[in-house]
Order: sequence, then structure tokens, then C-alpha cells
Amino acid sequence: MEPIPNDLILEIFSRLPAKSVIGFRTLSKHWASMLRSPVFTELFLTRSSNRPRLLFAAERNGEWLFFSSPQPQNRYEKSSHLDYHTKFSGDVSRFICSYVSGLLCFPDLWLSKDASPVICNPTTGMYESLPDLMRYKNARGFLGFDPIGKQFKVLSEAYPFSDQREHHEILTLGTEELSWRSNIISCPAYDRSLSEGICINGVLYYLAQTLGVPSCVIICFDVRSEEFKYFDAGCFNDQLDDTSGLILVNYEGKLSGINWKYGQAGERRTVELRMWVLEDAEKHEWVKYVYTLPENEVLDSCDFSVAGVTTRGDIVLCMKYTCKPFYVFYFNPERNTLQSVEIQDFGANLEAVENCGRVYAFVNHVEDLRVNKGKQLKSSISAHAVTKYRSLIIITKRLKPKGEKK
Repeated sequence: MEPIPNDLILEIFSRLPAKSVIGFRTLSKHWASMLRSPVFTELFLTRSSNRPRLLFAAERNGEWLFFSSPQPQNRYEKSSHLDYHTKFSGDVSRFICSYVSGLLCFPDLWLSKDASPVICNPTTGMYESLPDLMRYKNARGFLGFDPIGKQFKVLSEAYPFSDQREHHEILTLGTEELSWRSNIISCPAYDRSLSEGICINGVLYYLAQTLGVPSCVIICFDVRSEEFKYFDAGCFNDQLDDTSGLILVNYEGKLSGINWKYGQAGERRTVELRMWVLEDAEKHEWVKYVYTLPENEVLDSCDFSVAGVTTRGDIVLCMKYTCKPFYVFYFNPERNTLQSVEIQDFGANLEAVENCGRVYAFVNHVEDLRVNKGKQLKSSISAHAVTKYRSLIIITKRLKPKGEKK
């Protein structure tokens, strides 16, 4: 019998879940090499990008659990089951995390006795602890991806308001020795950042407040060239006192900002979404859209946050705390439709009222096998996968027909 060509083997494995691929890596050195190759990693990412998921990070008392579920493919889906990925214990001392192309960046995470920036792959259960660096107390960190060079880079604020010290530090993942460096082309000084970042087509964007007379600007960092630009975003000035409800999103390839507030229609409380879209990137022209969501009894009475916008153009609203039932809502501005999807399988502990966890959701999640050199997280799926597939080898050997060569 002719052996199966490697190209066909890679094609088959590219259609499996990431946790299955991780398990098969343990069967032999040949398979480990093949399934860790850049060719397969890129093929797997391409396949995964065609089936985007919603990633959930549930935090309770310093324990983080990661799940994901498929994003709806039609308007009639009413429920979806979660896949559990991994968990770890660690306290986030300041800002939570930023997400891009399957990886999470925790700017300040206490995994041991010291806090440091950490890059985590929530699907594979692997992470990289990054070197610590000097920075001011409220500095943020951002994760960006260069789709041309296929490189992840971490941008950390250092002292963005100072004329005497470095404004930012940059670190490139995948290098032999991880180290921070100052960018050659500096960013104009600003007082403080106001939002998490969003990476669109290789450019990282975040909202900041100017020095002197307070005003909002968008900071742009080209991940490939490492050049900074900025432009006015005065449309957000009325939110300078509190930008916690504002999120920057990728809306149909355009940088946008979304927040929400409650309104009133007669005796009924309504939910009003406000979205600013950068319609003309060259002229920096923002257009504001306001949407009153269709009536929904659950949404009108729960705490929720905006998770982002799907590739289909749905604005995703997610309940803030685990409970039973737990819902995610998909609002389509063009159709003015609101789809409620019940998310199942957070587990009895998280769903109990007295043990509820804070939920952070990320749209268009793809399973990514990068960060291969990182350490295994405790209780990661990898440990379970190794046991599972080693058991599979034993069972296979026992089931071999008589007379078959071993």
C-alpha cells in the first residue's frame, strides 16, 4: 500500500480542532516536526479563519478559564455549546488584555511572585512571559500583527507624556532573545491612553488624550514599519471623563468606536447604540450612527458589554457575568435585527449565582498554533491531549489483527 502523501496528511489535519493537532504532535518526532512546520501553521490558520469563533475569558478570584463557541452562520440559531480550552491562575494588576489573530496580551499579569507582560494562546494553552520594563504606573500594552511579515509585536507605553524619557518600547515575538527596544520614529507626546487597541490590516489604533487642553486623538502604529501617526478624534471629547464604555472596533474594514446608553420609549427602557465610523481615513472624517435596539426582555434587564463586530457586520453584545442562562446578542444595523443566542456549558461552578465570573469576549477568534516555544499553562488542554492520544496508541496496538507486523 502506498504511503499517504504529506500534503494530504497536512490537509486532513488542517480541518481538525487545535487540541486534536496538539495531541497528534506527541505521537512521533516526524509528526511533531510536520505539525509544527510554518507551512502547516499557516494552512491551519487559513482554515480556522474561515470558521471564526467567539472567544470567552471568564475570570473569578484570579482564576482564568478560556472557552470558545462558533459564531452564528444563520439568523435562526438560538443556542451554542462552548468548547473548553484551558485555565490558569494569575492576577491582572491593571488593564486586562488585548487580542489579535488568536493571541492575547496581558500587559501586567502576576503568574508568579513578579508581574510581567504575558502573551497567551488560549487555544493551545501556551504562553510567553516577556521581559519587564520601566514604565509609568498606568501604562498600557498593545498587541499588533503584521500580515505581510507575519510577525506579532508588542507595543508598550513607557512615558508617553515625557520629553526626557522614551515614549514607547517595542518587542517582536519569535526572536531568539526577547528584548524591548525603543522605536526610532517617536510618537508625539500625549497625556494618557484612553482605550484598548484594535489592529486592522497591520495598523494598531488606540484612543489617547492630548497634553495641555484635553482632547481626543487616535494614535496609529504601523506594525511593520514601526512608524507612528495620529489624527483628531474630537467626536469622542464628550467621553473624556469616562471612556470605560467605549470600544474601538473593526467595522467592515473601517476603524470605528462604539458605546451605548439606556434610553426611554414611553414606559419601556431601551438600549441605544452609538457608533462613530471613520468613513474617510485620508480626511479623518467621522460619521455618527445611532441605533435603538429592538425590544429584548433579557438585554433590557442585564449587565452587558460590547465585544466587537463580526466579519458579517453584526455588533456583538455579551453579558458581563456568567449565569444560567447566559446570552450573547448579535445586532445587525442594516437589517435592524437582534439575535439572541444562549451560550451553554460554562459549568455548574461558574453558572452558580454565588460563584459567577466576569466575562470578556473577543469576536472573530481563530485557532492559532503559533507561540510554540512557550511554557505550558497549568491544566492546559495539552496535558489532557497527551494522555488521550497515548491511550489511543495503546488501544490501536491491542486491536491489531493477528499476523499483522508490529
